[in-house]
Amino acid sequence: MAKGKAMSLIEFQQAFGTEEKCANYLVDQRWKEGFSCPKCAHTTYYYIKTRKLFECCSCHYQTSITAGTILYKTKLSLTTWFWAMYLVAHDKRGKSALSLSQILNINYRTAWHMLRKIRAAMKERDSMYLLSGVVEMDDAYFGAPRKGKDGRGTSKSKAVIALSKDAQNHPAFLRIEVIDKVSIDEIKRVASTCVQPGSRIISDGHTSYKPLANSGYLHSSKAYYKENPETFLKMLHNIIGNAKAYIQGTYHGLGSDYLQSYFDEFCFRFNRRFYPNKIFDRLLNACILGSPHPFTEVSA
Repeated sequence: MAKGKAMSLIEFQQAFGTEEKCANYLVDQRWKEGFSCPKCAHTTYYYIKTRKLFECCSCHYQTSITAGTILYKTKLSLTTWFWAMYLVAHDKRGKSALSLSQILNINYRTAWHMLRKIRAAMKERDSMYLLSGVVEMDDAYFGAPRKGKDGRGTSKSKAVIALSKDAQNHPAFLRIEVIDKVSIDEIKRVASTCVQPGSRIISDGHTSYKPLANSGYLHSSKAYYKENPETFLKMLHNIIGNAKAYIQGTYHGLGSDYLQSYFDEFCFRFNRRFYPNKIFDRLLNACILGSPHPFTEVSA
């Protein structure tokens, strides 16, 4: 792949324009030291090209080149999947299922399931890293407003946003998790999932955050209404605003059932914002080196 700059359409077509090229890339990434039978570790094999299978010459165990990836048992071509990953990676606004279905000439439901698998791979990759050091946390609400309800009593979808900061006090790494309600148990659950023990967590003065001090974290809080909004948690609130614009602008609002997967995509992009030219490489590897995420079988 091209280094130092984003892969152009022509470069993508040259690298992944055929089933054979996509298959070769999968093999090279999954067996960097050469194929080894997962059953007997024998290294001599036959390759069944029509079925994309390796057959061990010793025990005759057959291994799919897509086994263990989001492409496993797919009825779609490898080129269609690679195109989908390329389009998702290179659209900063996010690629909707409708847009993807039109570009790839597949039905909407197929495109929707493809995107769901891709976003699951994004989440799995980001879940490998815990926030550490100084971490700002706050909760926010997403969805269409309802008359007469606002703030923490709203019926909108709720989420906790956690942002780590580097030594220069700049945003570093982001996680967003959907919660049932703003409660002690939910805040502790998100912290244990996303934040490394011993980190310093900064939040507003809501009581749900206070028990973090007894859960392995250094916790400090301030009453938001007493602080200057231009300085207190400002970076975190800017990111929350961007996340809301992202959700509303591309997906025109979402129900709570699938909101988490769109947060996962937003965080994946944010966490790689300093490497925009490598995001396709990293998404591709997240999809082929991660888990299958078998929500349903994806067909044409």
